[in-house]
Amino acid sequence: MTILNLHHLRLFRAVARDGTLTGAARTLHISQSAVSTQIKSLEASLGHELFERSGRKLILTEAGRIALDHAEEIFRAAADLTATLKATGTHRQALRIGALATLSRNFQIGFLEPIIGRDDVEVVLRSGAQPDLLRALEAMAIDVVLTNLVPARDAVSPYLVHKLSEQPVSVIGASDTRFERQSLRELCENEAFILPTPESALRASFDTLLANHGVIPKISAEADDMAMLRLLTRARAGLAVIPPIVVRDELASGELVEYARLDGIMESFFAVTLQRRFPNPLVAETLSAFQEIE
Repeated sequence: MTILNLHHLRLFRAVARDGTLTGAARTLHISQSAVSTQIKSLEASLGHELFERSGRKLILTEAGRIALDHAEEIFRAAADLTATLKATGTHRQALRIGALATLSRNFQIGFLEPIIGRDDVEVVLRSGAQPDLLRALEAMAIDVVLTNLVPARDAVSPYLVHKLSEQPVSVIGASDTRFERQSLRELCENEAFILPTPESALRASFDTLLANHGVIPKISAEADDMAMLRLLTRARAGLAVIPPIVVRDELASGELVEYARLDGIMESFFAVTLQRRFPNPLVAETLSAFQEIE
């Protein structure tokens, strides 16, 4: 039985990612000829060519794509094992959370609430764009991604998507008796609105609702960030289409008022994790605790 050389496999992965022998050699700080020789050794041991040339680039063959999938899984498992065993026996455990930069801060705090203040837990928070967070998740730099966008998945995707919550969406604005006297349709026809940007699912649902009623809204502002929607609403820039959880404190104080509930429109929140042989036990614990609260 041929024993797979993991060093060769690491070189193969570097070439597959860069697309050139030169770039991979530069990244690995070895000669191009050494990379080429060891790739050929790997191809010989596997019995298949892994690359075909297209101009100056090396393109994966079908066998190469299969090999890369397995290589990524092997190195993910190695990183997972190393991180898990290093943490074994330590008093404090770390939970590394990535959150979509535009996600409601109130929702994030609600997710963290079951573990906030625990002496044995250190929470590491990172925000960013979803593709960056998912790459960090696959690299095991973070344990879970909080988002309101379901990542694209196929048969080989390593993601597990947990639906955490489904929040209602409302028309919310500063306290004003003028708004209180109007129906939802009248508000949409007469008042300026602060809306999520068009690429969001929430905006698409709201646009569909208005189109079905033949209403064209007057838009005073658009934002892709829930925190900015909240600030614009507090600044009286218009009426916001927003989940009440985002402005929970302002609603409680009376600074903002919920004028209408948008029936049939919901904002969903998800936690994305990775299929791991050695999962961080805090992930399952936090997911379970949050769902019990909900």
